[in-house]
Amino acid sequence: MKTNMTIILFASIIFLSFSSHEALAFRCGTGLVTEGDSKSQVLATCGKPTSKEKSCENNQQYTTTNKYGKIKKVKKCGQKLETWLYNCGDNDFIYKLIFDDGKITNIITEGRGSGKSDCQGK
Repeated sequence: MKTNMTIILFASIIFLSFSSHEALAFRCGTGLVTEGDSKSQVLATCGKPTSKEKSCENNQQYTTTNKYGKIKKVKKCGQKLETWLYNCGDNDFIYKLIFDDGKITNIITEGRGSGKSDCQGK
């Protein structure tokens, strides 16, 4: 009898782990933002972020010559990303929302928040 319960419990855990396809989400106040949401949706739901950062991924560098034969170095940004950070205060986390082409592609927690929460939403 004990063996059957163990097998049922183990099978249930495995089944639940495979059936969970929920996307990561970030709750601010009563609002919720998820991967795929636009910057304007996030601003309307959560308000201004604590901070913003811009970065380039897959940078490309090459040299070329102009029509006068002068060598010129060219730098090109392969993928422009924007990161918004929300500090949710002492009792929560700092959430990092990564945008590519204006849409959330990833939501990550970045350690414990501190001070007053910026995650109250509108």
